[in-house]
Amino acid sequence: MGLTIAQKIIKAHLVSGEMTVGEEVALRIDQTLTQDATGTMAYLEFEAMGIPRVRTEKSVAYIDHNTLQCGFENADDHQFIGSIAKKHGIYFSRPGNGICHQVHLERFGKPGKTLIGSDSHTPTGGGIGMLAFGAGGLDVAVAMGGGEYYITMPKMFKVELKGKLRPFVTAKDVSLEILRILSVKGGVGAIIEWGGEGIKTLSVPERATITNMGTELGATTSIFPSDEITKAFLEAEGRGEDYVELSSDPDAVYDRIIEINLSELKPLIACPHSPDNVVEVASLKGTKVNQVCIGSCTNSSLLDMLKVAAILKGKTVSPDVSLSISPGSKQVLGMLADSGALSDIIASGARVLECACGPCIGMGFSPNSGGVSLRTFNRNFEGRSGTADANVYLCSPETAVAAALTGEITDPMLLGEMPEITMPNEFKIDDSAVIPPASEEEAESVEILRGPNIKKFPDTYPVTDSIEAPLLLKVGDNITTDHIMPAGAKILPYRSNIPFLSQFCFGVCDKTFPERALKAGKSIIIGGSNYGQGSSREHAALVPLYLGVRCVIAKSFARIHVANLINAGILPLTFKNAEDYDKLNQEDSLELCGIYEGMDSGEITLINKTTGDKILLSCSFSDRQKEMLKCGGLLGYTKAKNN
Repeated sequence: MGLTIAQKIIKAHLVSGEMTVGEEVALRIDQTLTQDATGTMAYLEFEAMGIPRVRTEKSVAYIDHNTLQCGFENADDHQFIGSIAKKHGIYFSRPGNGICHQVHLERFGKPGKTLIGSDSHTPTGGGIGMLAFGAGGLDVAVAMGGGEYYITMPKMFKVELKGKLRPFVTAKDVSLEILRILSVKGGVGAIIEWGGEGIKTLSVPERATITNMGTELGATTSIFPSDEITKAFLEAEGRGEDYVELSSDPDAVYDRIIEINLSELKPLIACPHSPDNVVEVASLKGTKVNQVCIGSCTNSSLLDMLKVAAILKGKTVSPDVSLSISPGSKQVLGMLADSGALSDIIASGARVLECACGPCIGMGFSPNSGGVSLRTFNRNFEGRSGTADANVYLCSPETAVAAALTGEITDPMLLGEMPEITMPNEFKIDDSAVIPPASEEEAESVEILRGPNIKKFPDTYPVTDSIEAPLLLKVGDNITTDHIMPAGAKILPYRSNIPFLSQFCFGVCDKTFPERALKAGKSIIIGGSNYGQGSSREHAALVPLYLGVRCVIAKSFARIHVANLINAGILPLTFKNAEDYDKLNQEDSLELCGIYEGMDSGEITLINKTTGDKILLSCSFSDRQKEMLKCGGLLGYTKAKNN
């Protein structure tokens, strides 16, 4: 039986475990990346391990999230990350150099290599044939120290693409179509491989848009073959030597095959407040629009920006719309300027923002009260934009431009003929904003710069054989990490200050939770299906840890978040019978008994001391995860293992 692309890369990097679906496997990691919203904590964790220099082939620290410097906090974090990178063998991408996923695709990604990043959209690297995973900062820290990355061996899905996209129908529409088919939970436990004759019509930036959005399916990761299109992209980046051909075997077996005919697709749009709430753009004709944002790690490539500039050329943005453009990297911005396309964008009335994540994480350019914002981003969770009552839609750059020009949601196919776009054979190479680390000899004298906002890693607590605590918070389905630990310009500067950050925990759901949790000392949270979807931010586990959360019980968990909970030493359990969720009420007094035996058997009993109900809970932990929980999480486990 043949192997899929992902199975081939897993086999080549397998350190331990069996490649059987559902079994835990340990992988050797070639590359890591961090961004500044998660990086400070990841590097504090790396320091705590006492390893002098990273042991990966390439590790890169990016500054692309907390780039608004309204106070000293973000600037201090940038200095800290820069000094850590210099001392410990990490390349440092300075503020303004671009969004981590776009820059990594351009300058560092290699087909056939493994990559983990402390950002959930790290699977963008699958666009050039990398096996790339989003992970928590602790997992990245361990990988930088030469440790393995553990995943549950996934199922294999394949999406067969046929035909060719019509003008004004894009890779973003392909992403939205697969979300319409599978939903935000449909990819859980699976790696999605893209294949078929249709992939030959998609450039690397288009492929990267699709693998980026695969995160919203809940998939472990997504991947494309590495072929002549990949080779041309790498050669244009001056990295032809990094090319290797990668394809699945003809007799590879998949757990599910989905067919999409590109020729039949129409422009699509995701309505508030979920990426899978997808309809045809034409069905929303006439909906008034206040704001349009083009960019983010999903749609900020040179190809996207050239299309936007070509459509805007000679036209003026509607007086009712505020349009922002965020190029994905300094390379993209420089080439836009050199080609004259940037002038066309500026002349239209658009506002050009920094090469950073920006509005995608609520870091500036928030919509007006109750406003309608069309964004080429990957998430439209409620409140994520920075405006609680905004209605955010996700769409392609072409659909976004159509709305910016007309002032309402408009099918871009009505704009006329799509201007011809010619991509250059060579990209402008300028790595001056990527600072290499010091040599091992020089590193000894490098001083780590720490600002007063940088606080220590929170205390951890080994999971005991029984837990008695109140149910302090009960939430519903599809609770995201934005619900648990919001982002935005007011909060992100405190990512390295867990005590201060804790006052915002679950603020979207219940503003009283932090105060009640600190008063209670320890607590249990109950959630619905797909708890913890969205961003990989481990703060959504570390802040509840600081507030005394000892256990989270849900109908089901998102992959990265359940790993982050275990890394933090918080016990994640699921209902054996989903209807038992209704038997629990906020403020009930709960007790978990026989936890150690239950971790072995896969079943733990929850006693509701308020009502007398006994509820069966399920768990499935590897031996390693059991030890981690008993050690208070991954940091304690790693220290114990190394002593």
